[in-house]
Amino acid sequence: MAEDRQHPVLQYIINNPEAFAQNLAKTLENAGKALAAYLEPREKGEVKQEGADELTGIIKTLAQVGEYWISDPERAVAAQSRLINGYITLWNSSLKRMMGETAEPAASPPSRDKRFADPDWNNNQYFDFIKQLYLITSKWAEDLVLDAKDLDEHTRHKAEFYVNQISNALSPSNFLMTNPELLRLTVESNGENLVKGMQHLVEDIRAGRGDLKIRQTDMSKFALGENLGLTPGKVIAQNDVCQVIQYDPATPEVLKRPLMIVPPWINKFYILDLTPEKSFIKWCVDQGHTVFVISWVNPDARQAEKSFEHYMKEGILHTLDVIKRATKQEEVNAIGYCVGGTLLAVTLAYMAATGDKRIASATFFTTQVDFTFAGDLKVFVDEEQISLLERKMAEQGYLDGSKMASAFNMLRSNDLIWSYVVNNYLKGKDPFPFDLLYWNSDSTRMPAANHSFYLRNCYLENNLAKGKMEIGGKKLDLSKVKIPIYNLATREDHIAPPQSVFLGSTCFGGPVDYVLSGSGHIAGVVNPPAKNKYQYWTGDRPKGKLEDWLDKAKENPGSWWPHWDAWIREQNGDLVKARKPGANRVKILEDAPGSYVKTRV
Repeated sequence: MAEDRQHPVLQYIINNPEAFAQNLAKTLENAGKALAAYLEPREKGEVKQEGADELTGIIKTLAQVGEYWISDPERAVAAQSRLINGYITLWNSSLKRMMGETAEPAASPPSRDKRFADPDWNNNQYFDFIKQLYLITSKWAEDLVLDAKDLDEHTRHKAEFYVNQISNALSPSNFLMTNPELLRLTVESNGENLVKGMQHLVEDIRAGRGDLKIRQTDMSKFALGENLGLTPGKVIAQNDVCQVIQYDPATPEVLKRPLMIVPPWINKFYILDLTPEKSFIKWCVDQGHTVFVISWVNPDARQAEKSFEHYMKEGILHTLDVIKRATKQEEVNAIGYCVGGTLLAVTLAYMAATGDKRIASATFFTTQVDFTFAGDLKVFVDEEQISLLERKMAEQGYLDGSKMASAFNMLRSNDLIWSYVVNNYLKGKDPFPFDLLYWNSDSTRMPAANHSFYLRNCYLENNLAKGKMEIGGKKLDLSKVKIPIYNLATREDHIAPPQSVFLGSTCFGGPVDYVLSGSGHIAGVVNPPAKNKYQYWTGDRPKGKLEDWLDKAKENPGSWWPHWDAWIREQNGDLVKARKPGANRVKILEDAPGSYVKTRV
């Protein structure tokens, strides 16, 4: 009987109709609960109806593409003909295959597309036809955007992004009746996967307080201070913006210059202190660095007016004061990650303008200072969208963390949205426990004033690179920053594209070492040497085009961490006796990782 079930048709036929009917009833019951979980907070006024303005913007953008093609009958016919010709090619190849002949597919997905990995996407003619129909249609829609000649580049970029999101959402891999793997699983389990999937959906809507909060990992398997963020240290200062953590030394001697790390406030700092095996902070301590980390507050309405200037003065400059008290050292090495790096660059320009020389070297992880090539996040940035966002932030004083998390997930929607929709709600499986995805789901809010300044001055107007940004009464000029800089980009970065980081290297007035790591925005940074994964490229001073620099660059196996450590020691390798938190009468407030990082949205 088991052999009979392997027949291409029989494996998609229900073998226990009674059990399937019972599970279908349970699925529909859970679907009703999911709908109730969605509607209840809206009926109580706890959740405001949103999305109409964003939807209007999407429709207006796509309408401009449609207007280009419809305005000229000849163009419209040509566009329709391309689509119809694709369908005819697919029909002819399908007929040949039905007659037992060999036929080339009319369309094929990229080799790295995981959505169509199941063998039946190719072996079963029904699913192969659906797959090719989808690929032809989605490629045609993408070409409509690319070939619309009257669009400005920003509108084209938005339209391309929106079409891609729609295409990803409508993939046949996301639906039960058009996904062979889902159909087989449903038949084999008599629909139990759908019952569990709807249970997950109810739980995730309730967890999102009426909005769907897709679980990417098993959140119950992780806890800060228990199996994440374990590097020993103490909180030695705090204010309305941040806590300052000093880590316990692990060597009898340490580098004379302390190390200050400025993480992004869009996420939490423990991306650099996950498990001990992955912890960049622990690795630095083990190499003999005296490590200080800024742990940003998870803001609420009380921080509504905290701006970039506040984050600079009450964050970085405040931490420099704390480090001097704790170590009696004037000079420090500084690291900035992502938007934390942008703030560090702003601070360096401010310090250059005021004659403050406490930061002796700077390292940037996937940091943009010139936003000309800022990637798909620029889709969300124009005057209309920023004004809308500012009005919403004004109501509560901050941007809810889920909004920014959704934007980041959309940059890789197939991997970070739809794969989990299929896994959680259609397969009915629990997501795999993964520390990186736990961190990714631990979103933070952003103060209204800070976020507005960042979007307008960086993404919209690019004022920092142009030398037009003003903070604290000083006009900022990055060319006045003469200290040595180690500028790390990652090759597959969707948030700070390597081309953007490369261009930003040319803004500084001192020596810049541009280093390109394999992988993306997180894995390319959090890449401990013991894993021996990926690679990194080193080369001449960045100038000209990234492609030309890469042609001459040297590829090095493994992690860039030891290369960076050697670079730090080239700047100043002097050693002193190890310093412990609490020295020099500095008050210890609590153990690392501190309380600020534990505040959840």
